[in-house]
Amino acid sequence: MFVDDYSFGRIVINGKTYRNDVIVSRDWLNSNWWRKEGHVVSLEDIREILERNPEVVVFGTGAYGAVKVRREVIDELERRGIEVICEPTAKAVEIYNRLLKEGKKVVLAAHLTC
Repeated sequence: MFVDDYSFGRIVINGKTYRNDVIVSRDWLNSNWWRKEGHVVSLEDIREILERNPEVVVFGTGAYGAVKVRREVIDELERRGIEVICEPTAKAVEIYNRLLKEGKKVVLAAHLTC
């Protein structure tokens, strides 16, 4: 599923608008992604991602980059051979769409606000 548009507090995926944080890949969507600690991504928060065994995980850290991805998350993903990219959500969306077009098995985990 491609991301059609992103702006503060909203994301459009395949023509449908969502206002909650999301995890999205080519064929799967969690339209209500909650993290245990709000603005911190921990291992517990990425179980669904790990189950999909992606090549790349792109974290959208919010419009202003407020979300922090814990080092243990990055280390675990890299240990599994998964590339990790952390960028503010607008840039993360661009990267996700580009990698998807290139045929990569990519997941976007995006925080929509701060």
